Amino acid sequence: MTPQQWTYLIFGIVLLLAIILDLGLLSKKGSSISIKKALYQTLFWVVLAFGFFAFIWFEYGQKPAVEYLSAYLMEWSLSIDNIFVFILIFNFFSVKEKFVGRVLLIGILMAIVFRIIFITVGVELVERIHWLIYVFGAFLIYTGYHLFFVEQEEEFDPRENKVYKLLQRILPVTHDDGNGKYTIIQNGKKYYTTIFVVVVILATTDIVFAVDSIPAVFGISKDRLVIYTSNIFAVLGLRSLYFMLRGAVSKFDYLQQGIAIVLAFIGLKMIAEGIPFYMKLMGYAEEAAGFNFHIPTWLSLLVIVICIGGSILYSLYHKKQNLPPDRKE
Repeated sequence: MTPQQWTYLIFGIVLLLAIILDLGLLSKKGSSISIKKALYQTLFWVVLAFGFFAFIWFEYGQKPAVEYLSAYLMEWSLSIDNIFVFILIFNFFSVKEKFVGRVLLIGILMAIVFRIIFITVGVELVERIHWLIYVFGAFLIYTGYHLFFVEQEEEFDPRENKVYKLLQRILPVTHDDGNGKYTIIQNGKKYYTTIFVVVVILATTDIVFAVDSIPAVFGISKDRLVIYTSNIFAVLGLRSLYFMLRGAVSKFDYLQQGIAIVLAFIGLKMIAEGIPFYMKLMGYAEEAAGFNFHIPTWLSLLVIVICIGGSILYSLYHKKQNLPPDRKE
């Protein structure tokens, strides 16, 4: 086995043991998760992610380690923003507290499978069609601009969710939660419960978030190991992060703007680093050969930390007007 294959194997084993520990020792099926327990679980996943950062630094050096940390922090901050939408979904379908943890877990595990497929396809496309990276860059600039001015929770309406409408058309769906089951039998006919619907919506909604975040990771690193591991660590920590922040999610009013600036910056970085490519297209091949524009990875990390940290701190001291109060537990 190659060193990278050994790393994937170690990553898989550590991840499997961590999930078993998280579910078996830190959580109990059907029980509600307190903010204190959620804090411990969040710290558990963050420490594990930073431990893997140290492993990459030791095994592969500074550059891939900094790329991994940059990608992880960006994905982690995007995960916080996702919680706005998750709250809307759970409230709309009136999911009982005792089922939320399990629903989140299954939805997140499905989302990881979709992300692995999405990343694999994306990496193959970029390797075969290099100029797609500049298309991704332009897309991120547009996304950042849109995200800066449009509130995500206002834009998302579960009633208008296309997946929800599709499920209602192709499957017999009931508004009963089936006491936590995915299907129930009523009058001799099989029906799919709201629990099943919510799991599917959570997993597919994450694909929408991945459309923004995964191209941004390509702007930080082209290394598959960095892209896979940073995404998986960030998404797995989303479950505990949800329970820790849902009661105070409105405290992060300006986080979305901080994320928007990060996405726009990475998009500009991707386009700027393609200047030699544009010069060749315009017939300046000789000039392009001597031109090399590259933004250091540590600078990208610094921008991510300043924008995300700054937007969180700014949110704590400046409150937006006419927003709903925090969710009461």
